[in-house]
Amino acid sequence: MDNNDSFFKKLTSSDGHVRPEIIEAIFYNISEGIMLTDENKIILSVNPAFEIVTGFLATEAVGSNPRLLQSGMHTKDFYMKMWDTIDQCGRWSGEIWNRRKTGAIYPEWLTVVAIKNSAGEVTNYCGVFEDLSEKKIAEREIQIRTNTDTLTGTENSYSFANRMEALLKASKEKDFTHALLFLDMDRFAQINESLGHSVGDQILVEVVERLTPLIRNKDILARYGGDEFVIALSNLHHPKEALQFSENIIKLFEEPFIIDEHTLYLSASIGISLYPHDGENTELLISKAVKAMEHAKKSGRNQYAFYFEDLKLDKDNGLLIDHELRKAIKKEEFELHFQPKIDLATQTISGFEALVRWTKSKLGFVSPDVFIPHAEETGLIIPLSEIIIEKACLAWLEMNKMGYGHMNIAINISSIHFHQANFVDSLRKILEKNNCSPHHFELELTERTVMNNEDEIIRRLLQLKEMGFKLSIDDFGTGYSSLSYLVQFPLNYLKIDRSFIQFISTAKEKQAVVDAIIQMAHRLNMEVIAEGAEQIEQVELLRNMGCDMIQGYYYSKPLPLDEAKDYLEYWKLETEGK
Repeated sequence: MDNNDSFFKKLTSSDGHVRPEIIEAIFYNISEGIMLTDENKIILSVNPAFEIVTGFLATEAVGSNPRLLQSGMHTKDFYMKMWDTIDQCGRWSGEIWNRRKTGAIYPEWLTVVAIKNSAGEVTNYCGVFEDLSEKKIAEREIQIRTNTDTLTGTENSYSFANRMEALLKASKEKDFTHALLFLDMDRFAQINESLGHSVGDQILVEVVERLTPLIRNKDILARYGGDEFVIALSNLHHPKEALQFSENIIKLFEEPFIIDEHTLYLSASIGISLYPHDGENTELLISKAVKAMEHAKKSGRNQYAFYFEDLKLDKDNGLLIDHELRKAIKKEEFELHFQPKIDLATQTISGFEALVRWTKSKLGFVSPDVFIPHAEETGLIIPLSEIIIEKACLAWLEMNKMGYGHMNIAINISSIHFHQANFVDSLRKILEKNNCSPHHFELELTERTVMNNEDEIIRRLLQLKEMGFKLSIDDFGTGYSSLSYLVQFPLNYLKIDRSFIQFISTAKEKQAVVDAIIQMAHRLNMEVIAEGAEQIEQVELLRNMGCDMIQGYYYSKPLPLDEAKDYLEYWKLETEGK
């Protein structure tokens, strides 16, 4: 206690009124650490709080220089300025990082006071400090909760807006180009409705895990709300970088999401706006990116679109498409193109898929991804489907005249049309009118079409099968991929979606999935058709896996009827060696 008694005498010598025991109680019980040095900055005394915070015992600290606490986080210039302030002003306060005995560094708020005698000479220095670690952690936690989406760990819309404001403010005087991407997941609501929000939440977490490796330090990723994300790509050299980035995102969604026992295939639609071309504030950039995203969805989903001024006419364009589509249905102004299906075992053309095309003088070529969804939304899909079925009948009659009546024509059936009460009757009437047998036609149904009202669907499929139609599931793997309906439904064919085939020659996991689908289908007495084959490597892999038929650009694109008939003749000559 001798050193401490000396310390207390030093503190009370100037006034003589404060009793030493009071000062001693404060010294020993205060939560702040206290360190007293002599004029040469050699430690004379420390209190218990000093020992608790730093880990150094009083016996270890006394006689040492305060440098034993230095963290290495501050430069020599920092300490020189601190001591210059103490010399000139008699005190210094500020945040400083020090090191505990364990080696761990920590933040503290330090006040250093120079103690002078009556002659104005410095006799001691007293440092009082508070450990800020817990306060920093609490502040950080508050900041995280304020700025972070609690589900995915990304920034939230509030934080995104703040960071964008800072980015755009710093860009005003500079020739920078930034891109804002607005990403919305396609058909995500159906996942939540059918499988529950917990599965949807797990998907959102995995989406962020897939996106994060693409994000640079200077970029911003945020969950904007629900299944929507925003990404800011800063300081681009060329807008093409935003295009490439979006393509990479689209590829990320090609891999299935494995959630619990569910294998789910999702896609995303992305809208892109550019700073400063499309706007100079966050609100405007987001608004235009959203419009571009909506355009991408209307154009078929699973793609990206840049904002362009004509998008503001989307509403009017929708009215124009509706008006022209109604006129086209009335006049039957549609054409079918036919894509051949090749039997790998016999190297013969086993049939064609009929694909509708529409070209209008006012609109030019209108993608089926645009007018088919519009027809489904407005109910026009039913008369349109009946036109397609009738034109398929007329095409088969022409092929039959050429001696190719043994070939099937596959027709895509809309879910809305299929679920109409008079669907089977209307189908029968069209075929009878054109003197065609159901045995020459294949009806392609999507997974989603057959997922509800199971008993009624089985009854209807059996009725179609008994009439002579062949039945296939189209785009297998893009929906819920439930195997239960494959066992129950009387299906002839299973068509593997092109998203599996595209990377089959480079991705082992794609090969494994396709191989498993083929084996499963064969055990259920179904033949397998692979869509989207474009390379010889893909064809050979599928052949080795036992795939039955190929449909893709490797053999032919969809052809108008006259060209399809020429293709039949050409194929016949090739196979006969003439």
